[in-house]
Amino acid sequence: MNVATTVQTSPGLEAFVGRSAGQGTALSAMGIPTRRVEAWRYTPLRAFADTVWAEAAALSDAQAQTVLAGLPLPEAGSRVVFANGRRVEALSSLSDSIVSTAAAEAADPLEDRFSAVLNAALVQDGLSVRVSAGTDAGMLALVSLTVGENISTHLRHRIVLEEGASLTLFDVNAGEGRYVTNPRLDIVVGKGARLMHVKLQQDSLTAGHLAIVAASVDGNGNYDSFTLNNGSELARHEVVAKLTAAHAQVHVNGIQIVDGSRLNDLTSMIHHAAPDCGSRQTVKTVLSESGQGVFQGKILVNRIAQKTDGYQMNQALLLSEKAQINSKPELEIYADDVKCSHGATVGALDDEQLFYLRSRGIPEAEARDILVRAFLLDALDLVTDETLRDLLQGSIRA
Repeated sequence: MNVATTVQTSPGLEAFVGRSAGQGTALSAMGIPTRRVEAWRYTPLRAFADTVWAEAAALSDAQAQTVLAGLPLPEAGSRVVFANGRRVEALSSLSDSIVSTAAAEAADPLEDRFSAVLNAALVQDGLSVRVSAGTDAGMLALVSLTVGENISTHLRHRIVLEEGASLTLFDVNAGEGRYVTNPRLDIVVGKGARLMHVKLQQDSLTAGHLAIVAASVDGNGNYDSFTLNNGSELARHEVVAKLTAAHAQVHVNGIQIVDGSRLNDLTSMIHHAAPDCGSRQTVKTVLSESGQGVFQGKILVNRIAQKTDGYQMNQALLLSEKAQINSKPELEIYADDVKCSHGATVGALDDEQLFYLRSRGIPEAEARDILVRAFLLDALDLVTDETLRDLLQGSIRA
């Protein structure tokens, strides 16, 4: 079903449309997607429909610093901080190897995706930078903070890596209160360039997080991403990646930890538009109480994309009888010389392993924690930067 045919009018949508300029018609025509829209079948947005989401008021530098102080951040490298949709210059610094550029273009090629259309309607200038050819720009922490009640932010960021450039991006989202954050990140990875994108989503447990990443990867380029969804009442991290020339690589890996009655969703579409390219997706979800997890991963292989190597695996660990996982891996292949696979597994903690640990004198709660961490270890090992891997491990333990 075409998204545009399912329109839901609501105070929330009307508030968004009323604040938009130029893109309001597209947003109004699309509406807030319901369960009848296949892409949103498992992630209902009822919580967004009945609230009038206002523009976020500015935070003082001191308020931003207070929230920032509680976050796990690398000590070295560049840092750019946004608070309630505005850049905080006093808390930001860029190395000379990262060049600021003009704000991202207003044009939006993802016109069929709600998160992108919403961002285009209410777009706020985010980080827009370029790394010159052959330059290793090291670490960049991009921190987005939101504080307030019934507010929303819609930052649009753009990162361009020229030929042979490299960058490690630590993308942190956090806040306090009830809000919606709707960031978009446009990524261009040039020929032979490499971007490691590690995201920590630990927004307020009463917040909504609707994020979308659009990545274009040139020949021999590598977009290596990992997302830890560990916050928000409802969170959706969506990746749309295109491999445009031979020997490009895309990795979209992640962990979701969901408790209470929260819902976390990791959705991806990896488009193989050139031959001899590879993609990997490993997503692990741990669910307790009445938590709900969603994984929707699609690999699209064009006829020209011979020798494609695509892999998807989604694994879920249910710690409660009320927890729920919805998994929908997909392959759409038009080439005839490919190696593509997908799979999904769902299970509970192994009683024999739990008994073994308890028989060695380990308390039950600690034994369960050991088994959960062991389940997540393979996914965490995909984060090759040791500093960021340690930061994510600390967030998981907390």
